[in-house]
Amino acid sequence: MSRLAELIEELCPDGVEYRPLGEIADLQRGSGMPKKLFVDEGIPAIHYGHIFTKYGIHTKCAAAYLAPEDADKLTRVYPGDLVLANTSENLEDVGKGVVWLGEAEGVTGGHATVVRSKTVDSVFLSYFLRTEDFALKKRKYSQGTKVVELSAANLSKIDIPVPPLEVQREIVRILDQFTTLEAELEAELEAELEAELEARRTQYEHYRNHLLSYDSLAARGPVEMVKLGECIKLSFGERITKMHDAGTRYPVFGGGGASFMTDSFNRSDEFVISRFALSEACVRFVPGEFWLLDSGITFDVNESLCVKRYIGQFLLSRQIDIYRKSAGAAQRNLKTAEFLSMGVPLPRLSEQRRIADLLDRFDALVNDISAGLPAEIAARRAQYEHYRDRLLSFPEKAASGDDAP
Repeated sequence: MSRLAELIEELCPDGVEYRPLGEIADLQRGSGMPKKLFVDEGIPAIHYGHIFTKYGIHTKCAAAYLAPEDADKLTRVYPGDLVLANTSENLEDVGKGVVWLGEAEGVTGGHATVVRSKTVDSVFLSYFLRTEDFALKKRKYSQGTKVVELSAANLSKIDIPVPPLEVQREIVRILDQFTTLEAELEAELEAELEAELEARRTQYEHYRNHLLSYDSLAARGPVEMVKLGECIKLSFGERITKMHDAGTRYPVFGGGGASFMTDSFNRSDEFVISRFALSEACVRFVPGEFWLLDSGITFDVNESLCVKRYIGQFLLSRQIDIYRKSAGAAQRNLKTAEFLSMGVPLPRLSEQRRIADLLDRFDALVNDISAGLPAEIAARRAQYEHYRDRLLSFPEKAASGDDAP
């Protein structure tokens, strides 16, 4: 029999009490604390938004700090206190908390509540706030759609299991160990899969460059060398700004990665070539609908000469050459005339299609393992959450004769 099972059999064999949080803890709502007040050093500050993004169940290190004169105006957080988020953009995150285990006192601000109890271990409570049981209970008391609010007053009404402290602490010990192990396994898995992904990428690039070399192409049939400008027609993107055109539907690309989102698109499934500030990775394929800025270029092809996917793969294989043909000291920019003068080996159209199909299939193999990484991690997290919820589920103790109706 496990230590936890022994404790439950000894201390609460008939179940545990469920009591409203307001009866077993003091709840103090915070206020203020805008992010513009954050400094590099000072008083530890637990911001409600960081509970979702920077903290786990408990922490000894703060993600933000305040100057003492600003911290003096805010709600105190003592070591062992639970800080809970009253506001979120979704129902899943509202009500989550983090226990402050740092040595110094900290502070918190608006949209957060400090929970302090002598009856419930704060780390036990922090774990419980992430269970499916609590998720179902908080749904009844949460308000709002775009911004979800779980007020301190409503939070105080939610029933919480209150097993003996010895049981609570044993559960915390088990879950802390399990959380650490899960994090270690996740990091190990990420490292293993990232190494495999990098190996496949390297293999793919080698295979692509070999397939598209003149000697390899010539060994399989007739090849004609033509200038790139005879094969393609360039199409420049269009400038928009984040200030005036920001939205939520489509990513905005320039020559590099996505910079913001907008609500309209001007490209779909295209190879993009950088115009300005070139690096050795100056060609990329962007899937789906997106907006292309004027710092990027796409192209159309002369379909009597070439296949677009073949030309795109050829340009990917020649990124170093394109980069070397760019000009500039502080910033290297594409020299369009030299770019269009590049020689392109063109086999028969049927051979171009065959090569493009082969490379598409190889690319899919690389992307399959990339997609498998988050799926595997999600599966492990689901196992962990199931185990956590089972540990934190208790039969409710029947009311005694004096309390029974």
